[in-house]
Amino acid sequence: MTAYRSSFLQQATARGFVHDCTDAKELDDWLCSQQPRRAYIGFDLTAASLHVGSLLPIMLLRLFQKHNHQPIVLLGSGTTKIGDPSGKDEARPLQDQQSIRQNAKFIKAIIARFLDTKGKNRALFIHNDDWLKDINYIEFLRDIGRHFSVNKMLQAESIRQRLKREQNLSFLEFNYMLLQSYDFYQLSRREECLLQMGGSDQWGNITAGIDLVRRLTQRQAFGLTAPLLLTHDGKKMGKTANGAVWLSDDHLDPWDYWQYWRNVDDQDVKRFLCLFTELPLDEIDTLTRKTGAHLNEAKKRLANEVTRLCHGNDAAKRCSEKAHRLFEKGSCLKDALNDESPLETKDTALVDILTQFGMASSRSAARRLIEGGGIKVDNVTITDIHHRLDKKPSQQIISVGKKKNLMVTIR
Repeated sequence: MTAYRSSFLQQATARGFVHDCTDAKELDDWLCSQQPRRAYIGFDLTAASLHVGSLLPIMLLRLFQKHNHQPIVLLGSGTTKIGDPSGKDEARPLQDQQSIRQNAKFIKAIIARFLDTKGKNRALFIHNDDWLKDINYIEFLRDIGRHFSVNKMLQAESIRQRLKREQNLSFLEFNYMLLQSYDFYQLSRREECLLQMGGSDQWGNITAGIDLVRRLTQRQAFGLTAPLLLTHDGKKMGKTANGAVWLSDDHLDPWDYWQYWRNVDDQDVKRFLCLFTELPLDEIDTLTRKTGAHLNEAKKRLANEVTRLCHGNDAAKRCSEKAHRLFEKGSCLKDALNDESPLETKDTALVDILTQFGMASSRSAARRLIEGGGIKVDNVTITDIHHRLDKKPSQQIISVGKKKNLMVTIR
C-alpha cells in the first residue's frame, strides 16, 4: 500500500474509499500544499431524492472537507437533460426543466446535511447548466470535440458494455463524456478545481476530463474513484424487495432507514462502519472483533451513526429507543405501529393496501411477500394473494415481517 503524506489520502485509503487514482504521487504532493484544495463530484438530478448508493460519494466529500479542503457539489442541471449512460442498460427518461429544478432543490438540501455550508471551507453548490445552456454546437465541436477520439470513447466501459450487449446507445448519450469533461475544464478555470472524484464506473469520463484540462490549460488535473458499492453477495447496495433506500424522509421514514442498516449482513458491518460513520478505526476493530450474535451491538451502532448523519440526532435517538422497546423489552404489537393513527382506505384487497401504503413497491412485490408468508393481519399469517380485509373489525394491524406494522381502517 502506498504511504501517503496527505491526511485525506491516508484516511480515504484506510477506510476503503479509494478504488483507483491518477498520478498518486503527484496528487499526494498537490494535496499537501499549505492552501486548501478543491475537489468535486457530480450528481444527476433524475429524482427528487438520492438513495444510499449516493451515500459513499457524499461521505467522500465530507471526508475531504474534514481534512481542511473545500468540496464542490456539481448539480447536473445541464447534463441531466441527457442522462449518464454509465452503468445503465438503456437510456434514462428525459427530464423537463421544471422537474430538474425541483429535483436540484431537494438533492441540494439532502447533501447539505452532510457538509459544512457556512465555514471557511464551506461546500460550494454549482449548476453545470450555468455554462452548458448557452453552448454553440458548432463552436463546441470545433473547440472541444476535436480533442476526443471516437476510437478511445468506444473503449469506455459504459459504452463498451452497451455495445457488447447490443443495447441501443443514442448519440445523445454518446455526447455525455464530452459534456462531463467540459464540466471539469470549466471548474478548473472558474473555481481552481483540479480533482474530480466519483464512482469507479466514472473512470473513463474522469480521465477524459483530465486529458481535456491538460490540452486546453496545460495544467495537471487529477482523478480519484471509489469502489462501486456492492453487498458481500454482489448485489447493488440500496435496493431491497420493497424498493430503494432513500436518503430523504419524504421518500423513506427514518425508522425504515435505521432498520435497513441494523439488518445488514454480518459480512458487511465492518466495511460499512468504515465508510458510512466517522468512528475511529480502532473502535471499529473492537466493535467487530467478535462474530455472530455479538455483532448486534456493532449493527446497532452502525444504524445509530448513519441515521444521525442523515436525519439528525433526535431521529436516531427515537429509532434506537423504539428498537429497544420493541425487540429487547418485548412490547406488544400496537407499540410497533409505524403510524400511531389508523390509515384509512377504501380498498379491501390486501395486495392493493400493501402497495397503497408503501409496504410493497408494487402489486407484484406485494404478491411475492404474501406468497412467501411475510404478511400478517392481526398476527395471522396470510398466504392467499387474493385475500381481502374484512370491513369489521374497523381497525386491523398489517405486519410486513417483524419490523413494519400499520393500523388500517376500511372506510
